[in-house]
Amino acid sequence: MTQIVKPRTAAVEVSPANEFVLRGPAVEYRFHVAADGELIHDHFGAPAPGLAASTGPAPWGRALLDERREFPDLGRGDFRLPAFIVRHAAGHTVTAFKYAAHRVVEGKPALPGLPATFGTAADVTTLVVDLADKHSGLVAELSYSVFPAHNAIARSFTLRNAGTTPVEIQRASSFTLDLPSGDWEMVQLAGDWCRERVEMRRPVFPGTQGFQSAVGYSSHYFNPFVALVDASTTETQGPAYAFNLVYTGSFAVDVERHAYDIVRVSIGLNPVQLSWPLGAGETFTTPEAVAVYSDAGLGGMSRHLHRLYRDHLSRSRWTKRERPVLLNSWEGMYFKFTDAMLYERAKNCAELGIKLFVLDDGWFGDKHPRVNDDAGLGDWIPNPRRFPQGLDTFVKSVNDLQVKPVGAATAPQDLQFGIWVEPEMVNPSSDLYEAHPDWVLFAGEHERTESRQQLVLDLGKTEVQDYIIEAIGNVLRMANITFVKWDNNRYMHETPQPYASHKYMLGLYRVLDSLTTSFPEVLFEGCASGGGRYDPGILQYWPQQWTSDDTDPLERLHIQFGTCLAYPPSAMGCHVSASPGEQVGRATPLEFRAHVALMGGSFGFELELEHLSAEERAQISELVALAEKVNPYVIHGDLYRLALPGKSNYPAALYVAPDGNAVLLAFQMYARIKVDTPRLRLDGLDEAAEYEINGVRYSGKALRSVGLQLDWSSSRLPGVDHQSKLLFINKV
Repeated sequence: MTQIVKPRTAAVEVSPANEFVLRGPAVEYRFHVAADGELIHDHFGAPAPGLAASTGPAPWGRALLDERREFPDLGRGDFRLPAFIVRHAAGHTVTAFKYAAHRVVEGKPALPGLPATFGTAADVTTLVVDLADKHSGLVAELSYSVFPAHNAIARSFTLRNAGTTPVEIQRASSFTLDLPSGDWEMVQLAGDWCRERVEMRRPVFPGTQGFQSAVGYSSHYFNPFVALVDASTTETQGPAYAFNLVYTGSFAVDVERHAYDIVRVSIGLNPVQLSWPLGAGETFTTPEAVAVYSDAGLGGMSRHLHRLYRDHLSRSRWTKRERPVLLNSWEGMYFKFTDAMLYERAKNCAELGIKLFVLDDGWFGDKHPRVNDDAGLGDWIPNPRRFPQGLDTFVKSVNDLQVKPVGAATAPQDLQFGIWVEPEMVNPSSDLYEAHPDWVLFAGEHERTESRQQLVLDLGKTEVQDYIIEAIGNVLRMANITFVKWDNNRYMHETPQPYASHKYMLGLYRVLDSLTTSFPEVLFEGCASGGGRYDPGILQYWPQQWTSDDTDPLERLHIQFGTCLAYPPSAMGCHVSASPGEQVGRATPLEFRAHVALMGGSFGFELELEHLSAEERAQISELVALAEKVNPYVIHGDLYRLALPGKSNYPAALYVAPDGNAVLLAFQMYARIKVDTPRLRLDGLDEAAEYEINGVRYSGKALRSVGLQLDWSSSRLPGVDHQSKLLFINKV
């Protein structure tokens, strides 16, 4: 039965003719029910009050091809890529969903077993539209949640088999949208290990173009994000649409320019790894996809996503907390350490003002000790030869170290302790694999392909999920561990069914939900050989991700500016490593490396502190104090990408705090001669206000419209590549 509802707010409006409007101050999403029961899309973009729903037949020959269906299917005249494909017991793939009912919900229901945005009735309103196929008994629920403050629509759908025979879901795109004809370009984030999420932009040509992950995870290669922009759109102006899948597994993005220049964008599960069986009475829910619209260019689009994710996706208690400056033990030690060596490095941390000491790989395993990467994964017990007094005793000795106050700190505090784990993997040389060889992903009699001497545990199995929850829970209970770096270092091979990777994801989400709920004060950081699982799904549970294994600052500029196109900088883990760097062998100044790392919400070091000179140690302490001063801007502020490393020799980022003060991070990648450096227009400042920079007053209008010209020749490293400046911009 149809329910005609006009909710308390104007976020969702439904007319008596079943015309639906999802509205925010600067966005509208409109569709309606046609006379034949089809859902027809009308508009997504800037507010369009009074816009009439499209009615009447299209010109002859275009009716079905041109129809902008909200939930397009296969086999009924629409020859573009559909939102879903269901194979019925009879063998065909025709499903004719027609409108049945709708309801409006204040707030937002959770998605069963999946990460998703959240909010109260004050933040979000949800429209659920019921559809039914009278021939098969298949029922669909389309869920639209509008976040007015963020110009965002979150969408997913659920299929319920109310018939009597099983079906197979072969395709499931969480968000499918037809855009009007135009000069569209697509923006994506692509790369590989050590060069993840580099921004790329290209025209949308006739035909289908897109990208996908088929590795089981969101991957280093592509990210589950795409933006559609007008060819004239820049960082600061023009229309921009973003689509981001709240999911950590294999996905697919398709952008299709078809006849009459209509462009369709789809984002959802990768169909080559789906084929999900749906028995009578069973339901299947897709991951959620988030779409945002901005008329203020890519920068406005990004800030909508950043705020939405900080406020309504990442649920950790650490999401809006400043993060402790840390040091990771890996560099210079690797697997060659003793408890005495670790203690010495922790002691150096405390003396330099570093707040958190993180023990990386190599601390676990008894019968199969983790002294290299050949053994031990899966056996989450401390190595008794590494820690003869026990890990708990060692952690207590670290906690007893008093961190030297730096910066604004006035009193010493206990040094915190963190630890590295890789719970989703197992070495064949381990107690776990010897006891449960059937717990890994494998396909019949085919060889089990090892990568990094490890196999992937099948988290689709409940017993595997329970083991990880118990094993990692025991580690966190045995000592005062306040930080966990959760790694994942290979992709999936030999899955037993096409849908095994999605079943795995559902199991992983159960594990993460259980552990983060049980240990809410632990700061979790995700890692997957660097940034191989950097996606909104993982951001639900962990407030930060290790951005990349490449810590070379020039490479990191491309990676970090690209990452921030979709994800809040507060979620980036960024460290200062040795020079020359391990990845590309480039020598760079310590200050430059540090200023690049300050772009992220989690700042840290990967250095052999024992070998630093007295001058370097003093500089490290100064950087710790600086990081603690900058971190609140990154955690709470809005990011303005003033100049990009792929387009300028002088990339720059401005973080504007809620109180209007700001911090500028500016870089000169390479020294130039006889060049008038471009001015930085400081978007994000208040034109009506005045600001003070290094004792000099400027009007906000001048800083925004004319800009600030930085004098790189006056640097203390004149004529040298890789320079940087950090300026605090204080609102007067």
